[in-house]
Amino acid sequence: MTSITYEKLSEETLDAALEDLAEILFACVKSGASVSFVQPFDKEQASDFWREKVFPKVREDNTALFAARIEGRVVGTVQMNCDLPPNQAHRCEVAKLLVHPHFRKRGIATTLMEMLEEEARRLEKSLITLDTRSGDQAEPLYILLDYKIGGRIPNFARATDSERLDSTTYMYKILR
Repeated sequence: MTSITYEKLSEETLDAALEDLAEILFACVKSGASVSFVQPFDKEQASDFWREKVFPKVREDNTALFAARIEGRVVGTVQMNCDLPPNQAHRCEVAKLLVHPHFRKRGIATTLMEMLEEEARRLEKSLITLDTRSGDQAEPLYILLDYKIGGRIPNFARATDSERLDSTTYMYKILR
């Protein structure tokens, strides 16, 4: 069995990971993941997202970006956003937990979330929040990781491949 390695990406490793991160995002959106994008969506748009939206936040130390690798290739990722208002400095937000469809069901998402939680504790965060499409495959994973449902909002986001409006579930975990 191929080993999986995990890391927190740094300013020095971002550019080298760009192509793999873009491929993951592109493949996840193509497979229907509700992660802010709709079809048509191409790899250039995926690259632009990482380069223009995420990498600057990582370089400013406002976002932590975690990655899972198999044979050097990034196959999974999650972001921890800490760029929140002063009255919310005690918490962080999960964003874009993505595992390439060809590499799912190997525990990658679980381990990435465990890394994120470890980093949140290291930064003395006491609350983690996130949202996910209601009924999506990620929702049971978060519940298994002891995230609680804070509420659901109907018609929150457009589906990736149609005009349908999907609900979102807000979730949280209090760190002890």
